[in-house]
Amino acid sequence: MGCVQFVAEDEIVIVERFGKFDRLALPGCLCLPVPCICTTAGSVSLRVRQLNVHVETKTKDNVFVTLVVAVMYEALHDRVYEAFYKLTDPGTQINSYVFDAVRASVPLLNLDELFEEKIRIAHQVKEQLRSE
Repeated sequence: MGCVQFVAEDEIVIVERFGKFDRLALPGCLCLPVPCICTTAGSVSLRVRQLNVHVETKTKDNVFVTLVVAVMYEALHDRVYEAFYKLTDPGTQINSYVFDAVRASVPLLNLDELFEEKIRIAHQVKEQLRSE
């Protein structure tokens, strides 16, 4: 008696035994020997996702601007456990980090400087996300 499931190529499944983490199931065939004891708790997608963050802020010369920051993110193979058990809503967390990074740098620039410095601001946002 057992249960056979299939894990899609673009995801990793979390297997629990008696409600406690047991292992990660990679793409392919997944055999759960005792269905009531071993269960799949969920899955983590390995696809790259895009999050558009709209940030409204004021420049040094008192001009209000709305910036759209597109963030591409994905779960890392070696951090799937953390992605499933520790993050409740990664989009909201990324959103707050982007807000912090943009609102820290844009008010220091005039509107013209903002257009010239957009690559530097993008790097600051990227570094802020990497450090978290």
